Amino acid sequence: MDKRELGAFLRSRRERLQPQDVGLPAGPRRRTPGLRREEVAVLAHISTEYYVRLEQGRAPRPSGEVLAGIAGALRLTGAESDHLHVLAGTAPSRTGLHRRDVRPSILALLERLPQTAAFVMSAAFEVLAWNDLAAALMEDFAELAPGDRNLARRAFLGPARPDATLYGVSDAAEFRHQVVMGLRSTLARYPSDPAVTALVDELRAGSPEFDRLWQRHDVQAAPMLTKTFRHPVVGEITVDCDALALTDRDQHLVLYSAPPGSPAAEALALLNVLGAEYIKASKPL
Repeated sequence: MDKRELGAFLRSRRERLQPQDVGLPAGPRRRTPGLRREEVAVLAHISTEYYVRLEQGRAPRPSGEVLAGIAGALRLTGAESDHLHVLAGTAPSRTGLHRRDVRPSILALLERLPQTAAFVMSAAFEVLAWNDLAAALMEDFAELAPGDRNLARRAFLGPARPDATLYGVSDAAEFRHQVVMGLRSTLARYPSDPAVTALVDELRAGSPEFDRLWQRHDVQAAPMLTKTFRHPVVGEITVDCDALALTDRDQHLVLYSAPPGSPAAEALALLNVLGAEYIKASKPL
């Protein structure tokens, strides 16, 4: 049970709600944003004293029934409710280190996708494996040190030029928010993994934007269905974006593809022919 994070998460979810959101009268002017603690306690059918202690990180582990009541009172989404249970220690959680070894069958699959840019990403946003088309579309990850293959680090601590930070993608702001939400969930699952904790500390210290988003305690990301790259050789290319969960290792297989016959499919085919080496040589210094 991570009492400090649990209390901070509850407080952030409470402060985003207004009385009318939960069917309560607004009443007199409020000095603080959101619901009062006693209002949440009433809605959750628990004592105000116990809820206050939860937010202050002083309460013992709540039962599943209490957490369900709190989740309903705070109008938590499914992802937020799952995160609540992880923080409270009432859900199965992974211990130790997040996995970076990729299943051999997935490595073989990457090479069987010639028309699709594909890569495997760890729970901490590190690119673990990729195919040639992903290298041509994004960059040749083989030339980077493992630490530089981390998309979270690149998103917030990358090159100074905004268009170079995330391969010229059109949804950079949305991706950064997704990274923060993903890392918050990862940290809840691997609170003792030094690679995860050090990454979060590095990003909070080095990026005011990351720290600002981190303090929002958001944990649910909207799926990214398409992504547009501004590529230095083939120009603007919009691809379908699918992220398939590899649950046994807590990784994701990310796929960028395009409908057959579309301009984007033709651009991917050209990149596949040119390859990462030609792309690298064609980029301006």
